[in-house]
Amino acid sequence: MTWLITGGAGYIGAHVARAMTDTGEPVLALDDLSTGIPERLPADVPLVEGSTTDAGLLKRLLAEHEVTGVLHLAARKQVAESVAQPTRYYRENVGGLATLLEAVAEAGIERFVFSSSAAVYGDPGVDPITEDTPCAPVNPYGETKLAGEWLVRAAGRAHGISTVCLRYFNVAGAAAPELADTGVFNIVPMVFDRLTRDEAPRIFGDDHPTPDGTCVRDYIHVVDLAEAHLAAARRLDDRSGDLTVNIGRGEGVSVRELITVIGEVTGDRRPPVIEARRPGDAPRAVASADRAAEELGWTARRSVREMVESAWQGWLLHRGG
Repeated sequence: MTWLITGGAGYIGAHVARAMTDTGEPVLALDDLSTGIPERLPADVPLVEGSTTDAGLLKRLLAEHEVTGVLHLAARKQVAESVAQPTRYYRENVGGLATLLEAVAEAGIERFVFSSSAAVYGDPGVDPITEDTPCAPVNPYGETKLAGEWLVRAAGRAHGISTVCLRYFNVAGAAAPELADTGVFNIVPMVFDRLTRDEAPRIFGDDHPTPDGTCVRDYIHVVDLAEAHLAAARRLDDRSGDLTVNIGRGEGVSVRELITVIGEVTGDRRPPVIEARRPGDAPRAVASADRAAEELGWTARRSVREMVESAWQGWLLHRGG
């Protein structure tokens, strides 16, 4: 059995590749290298450079490598960019998925894991967020992930493909410094970037209806997330049908609490600057993690401090600190 990981040279994809190969699962990576880094991949993982929009390439590699399951992580994922370039997001995230699923169905592959997002929920106003919470995404990125889930489930029913959709919450950390996220798009690297430039961290709004007035989020260590993909892949070996699962710790951490941990880890404890709320920021977004435990036998094991410590080591390596 060989698993294809699309987006396999990316931050999350490389961690998934490592989790799979560490347990003896043969893996093939596909990545267009727009953000992926080949050196992240284990040495024994073949890398094919290309896009999920390339039907001919997909057909060839699925056959040549005798792929029997797909972990689909390749996607554009920046909210602001999706607002500015919605057609690009729909073309690559939904169109690329459709092309991939057509190739998967033609090849007779029966296992498919889809990388989704908590962005499908929008601002649901419930705590905790369960998989049955109504979805109402508030940006094109979230819309493409929800449309992707619909497409995955529909293709699964039509072609006998067993599927799992994993709704990630906020991902941070690294298994090793060289695997760290090199982008500055999420809160942990954004705070690191401010501190490195000798600037105070920013908090957008301290008057939310939360215990300390700042937004509360559910953070998941990327290694735990990678292990969730492994658990999903193994579930598909044993059971058919479709499953949608939140991937989070089920615990809320406020922005102020997170910045305090970052200060302790980095040694830079300067107080944050309070700025106006950003439109669309939900006061609280925390997963119910019960279904993942019940259906996948998986629970997150790593703490927020471990996320910050490992991310900081990666930041120092990549930013030369």
